[in-house]
Amino acid sequence: VPLIRMVDDSLTAGMVEYVVWRVLDWHRQGDSYRAQQRQGSWRALPQKLAHERRVGVMGLGQLGAAAARALAALGFDVAGWSRTEKAIDSVACLAGPEGMERFLGHSEILVCLLPLTDDTRGILNAELFEKLPRGAYLINAARGGHLVEADLPPALDSGRLAGAALDVFAREPLPPDHPFWRDPRIAITPHAASDTHARTAARTVVARIRQIEAGEAPDNLVVRGRGY
Repeated sequence: VPLIRMVDDSLTAGMVEYVVWRVLDWHRQGDSYRAQQRQGSWRALPQKLAHERRVGVMGLGQLGAAAARALAALGFDVAGWSRTEKAIDSVACLAGPEGMERFLGHSEILVCLLPLTDDTRGILNAELFEKLPRGAYLINAARGGHLVEADLPPALDSGRLAGAALDVFAREPLPPDHPFWRDPRIAITPHAASDTHARTAARTVVARIRQIEAGEAPDNLVVRGRGY
């Protein structure tokens, strides 16, 4: 039985909104200003320009490519990494194992939008964090299985990472006693980065059914050996 990925414009738009929100919040020092508000402190902080901030998008499929384009349009210095070579205007695209280290060295803000496969499970780990610029910020809106959760607190404690925004977790819902809830350096959302809306997704489903009924190969087929 063929498996077909859900590729829907509203799903893509929602993920772009989430990624842009998280990147801009960190870039514009949202955590620091919220802390100052709680303290009643009026103090403007030094602010980098967007083109001075290097953002890396890990995974350049439908969602990752759209997020990378949106960030580049805002003026960020954007690089992307994927398993195979891609080309996206205004985005420095790197690929494969040979491109990984250069990509990570570029990523002051690292956005993970990879598919979860045997090759990518646990990819966000202590070894990878060591290759990021010191004080980097992690955004994971892909799958909880990408992150080795035990490796995150030590990376934050050492200053290797300055913070993280996580939308996905190894166990969901995130258990009430999970230490991430109580860590102010970690921003949590409940797997809500982007929703599949029936009113738009239904059109995609109908289009794929019509292709099958017409004897055509449907778009967005999952390649089982690849995992997505």
